[in-house]
Amino acid sequence: MSNITPERRVEGDWWQQPIPPNVFWGEGLYLETAQIFRFMRSKKERAVELGNHVSCYAGVSFSLGENGSCKIGDFTLLNGALIMANESIEIGSHCLISWNVGIADSDFHPIDAAQRRIDTMALAPFYKDRPARPEIKAAPVRIHDNVWIGMNAVILKGVTVGENSIIAAGAVVSKDVPPNVVVAGNPAVIVKHLT
Repeated sequence: MSNITPERRVEGDWWQQPIPPNVFWGEGLYLETAQIFRFMRSKKERAVELGNHVSCYAGVSFSLGENGSCKIGDFTLLNGALIMANESIEIGSHCLISWNVGIADSDFHPIDAAQRRIDTMALAPFYKDRPARPEIKAAPVRIHDNVWIGMNAVILKGVTVGENSIIAAGAVVSKDVPPNVVVAGNPAVIVKHLT
């Protein structure tokens, strides 16, 4: 059972577009709206893979670049999270991801000031001499099973979060998190070991 119709639409959805053809899911998927895919630009054949009984509530957004992909395991719940992938984000099973959580596998803009200036011109839609965008670095994000990420937390590129760990509300995670811990703060540090 699911609230997705055979036409790839969410039952009773106000959003007019169907779920994109490169989104795949298992049984029991719940989507509040297909609008969560409005920023998806991925050209990958399997851009988004959602496991069994995944739930995506209001405010969730999959913002995937042309080569971006996202895979989410069984029974994971996302509520208002922003998934930003230029390369790859993997989220395990039984995860809870709260409001305004940002998960990004890229900086999305260059660190170097001169390159960032070029990037602003490259992103200006009506600039007649638009240059190509500078190279943007990406590194996969891996969130293992049974992880809870509190509201307003940010997970940055290249981070792996270990099984059973908790990311406290508002934490900024720029380094790997081992299994069975609670991290908090900016930058996030271990504040508790779970038994």
